[in-house]
Amino acid sequence: MWKRRYIPEICSGGIDVKTILKQLGKSEELIEYVGDRKGHDRRYAIDPTKIHNDLGWLPETKFEDGIKATVQWYLDNRQWWENIISGDYQDYYERMYVKNK
Repeated sequence: MWKRRYIPEICSGGIDVKTILKQLGKSEELIEYVGDRKGHDRRYAIDPTKIHNDLGWLPETKFEDGIKATVQWYLDNRQWWENIISGDYQDYYERMYVKNK
């Protein structure tokens, strides 16, 4: 299955937290550096070469543009994610799916 083969390689690159903080107008002083964890491999990066060679896929969006668009989406759709973290989504889920079985 291709997901098992490609997803860890695609997702293992770190998100540039400085880009996110800059877009939010926040200080880089919020970054808390921690010690490296066992098994952490600094060689990982987002590199579409393998999936391009095997499947012909190439990213349509540069990473920096995509992360900026993602952060902006969350800023523009605050009500959507606030309902999730407030517990309203869990209440809805239980009403619709758990109690109606």
